[in-house]
Amino acid sequence: MMNAHIELHNAGVVFPVFNAASLSLKNRVLSTVTGGMIERENSGLAHVKGLDSINIKISHGERVGLVGHNGAGKTTLLRLLSGIYAPTSGHAEIIGDCVSLININLGIDPEATGRENILLRGVMMGLKPKTIKEKIEDIIEFTGLGDFIDLPFRTYSTGMQLRLAFAVSTGVRPQILIMDEWLSTGDEEFKERADERMRDVVSSAEILILASHSHELLLNNCDRVVWLEHGKIKMDGKAEDVLNLYFS
Repeated sequence: MMNAHIELHNAGVVFPVFNAASLSLKNRVLSTVTGGMIERENSGLAHVKGLDSINIKISHGERVGLVGHNGAGKTTLLRLLSGIYAPTSGHAEIIGDCVSLININLGIDPEATGRENILLRGVMMGLKPKTIKEKIEDIIEFTGLGDFIDLPFRTYSTGMQLRLAFAVSTGVRPQILIMDEWLSTGDEEFKERADERMRDVVSSAEILILASHSHELLLNNCDRVVWLEHGKIKMDGKAEDVLNLYFS
């Protein structure tokens, strides 16, 4: 198996906004708060630049944090690196099995059983059915749901739903792990085991990419931090150096 590796060359992501001609006031406001990232055509079609000319190389063993204000492009970059988005310009090379923990409820069907949802969520994460089936009993055991695993997901309490989603999302050890904040179940009884599992998943990943607003979390888990602003990289360097400037 090849070592995990990520490289973006002048990568950009542009979103079209339709019916923009009648939103002139709103567009002016949006242009102000997004730093002029909106471009308009004569037809009234607007384009919003989510990412603009991103050049970044992430090698095996790196732990990379992402910071930036809301709307800076962090989530767009995470989705690009996860394969959810394809670059509309430039090139993205992502080598290695990748699991994204951006939305752990993605792929969950309220009417399906817990067991069926393990398969559904696993497929949405890009796992092969064979891999999911090999892991399913371990995932079920970790949830602690017992016989509830064969009841519809909608019958679960909020804590039980989070247990299942968390267990599936952390049931594999990917080469590349992409996270938007640290996962937490909110279930005190389950929290200690969940935190231990998260640390295990993070430590086993060849590459970690973690977006967060927490100085402490990033400093403890990342050796490098990328600072995004208006869809562009403002700074990329040692975690302590970038975080000191960003949080100051």
